[in-house]
Amino acid sequence: MKTNLVISTLAAALFALPVAAQTPAPATTTPAKDAVKADRAQVKADRAEVKQDKAAVKADREQMKADAKAGNKDAVKADREKLKADRAEMKKDVHQMHQDEKKMHQDAKAAHKGK
Repeated sequence: MKTNLVISTLAAALFALPVAAQTPAPATTTPAKDAVKADRAQVKADRAEVKQDKAAVKADREQMKADAKAGNKDAVKADREKLKADRAEMKKDVHQMHQDEKKMHQDAKAAHKGK
């Protein structure tokens, strides 16, 4: 009975050794990984801006339709100009978002190569 206990304890200890040896080292962040995280945050902020721009364009269209239905030509002209300006802003923000996404992908490639 004692020998069975000793053998089972010894077997358990032997099986535990490889597990202890496979424990991963603590993760350290690299500058490349930090750059990717910063890029992701920037792209997320860009997406929020584009979403706001789309909402503004939609509101401008609705306002222009309402003014046209009411027959207010001066307000329609002003709405058209505001819509044009909001579309230009949205185009600029979409372009910036694409640039930031491109940078994020380049940084991610660099971080992956650095492994």
